[in-house]
Amino acid sequence: MSINLQKGQRISLAKEAGARLSRIYMGLGWGMKSVVSKGFLGFGGGAKAVAVDLDASCLMFDGAGNLVDQVWFRQLQSRCGSVQHSGDDRSGGGNADVENERITIDLNQAPTTVQSLIFTVNSFSGESFEGIPNAFCVVVDADAGKEIARFNLSLEGGHFTGLIMTKLYRHDGDWKVQAIGDHGEGRTFMDLLPVIRPHL
Repeated sequence: MSINLQKGQRISLAKEAGARLSRIYMGLGWGMKSVVSKGFLGFGGGAKAVAVDLDASCLMFDGAGNLVDQVWFRQLQSRCGSVQHSGDDRSGGGNADVENERITIDLNQAPTTVQSLIFTVNSFSGESFEGIPNAFCVVVDADAGKEIARFNLSLEGGHFTGLIMTKLYRHDGDWKVQAIGDHGEGRTFMDLLPVIRPHL
């Protein structure tokens, strides 16, 4: 049974999955934003669905907190090949359980120098997260197709354009996940680096 992660909560992937995992993926899903328009001279108004371009990124850090690689819509695979991005979705529109973007991690292939991976979401189109429906992040056992944890991003909705979702990190030979949920501003992960630093 999947865990609904709360902000700051930490879980062991192996413990929750019941076995040591080899491949997982982080899925990001969101719906289209509903915007109410008054129309022209009172005509043609009403609610309409507006596409929002959210972007998922995975940042790879070493033990000293140095950024050694990144996977995002402009680089869909890490240089070591252990992290893969499914590709850029520029509109959203998914239902409550439909992923728009997915980042897959081969835990066995991740270089030993990589001690933590930070997953971020940015609104590249510049809209705030407020009012974006069905926004969520899931951690899934990629081999078994089993959802391990879920983080409801809609609960974090507000007047910001960046979100540090989760941290995947090594601890005593195991991989653990921490839900972060800290807010920031910016169209890409680079704008969030100052907010990320305290979590390394």
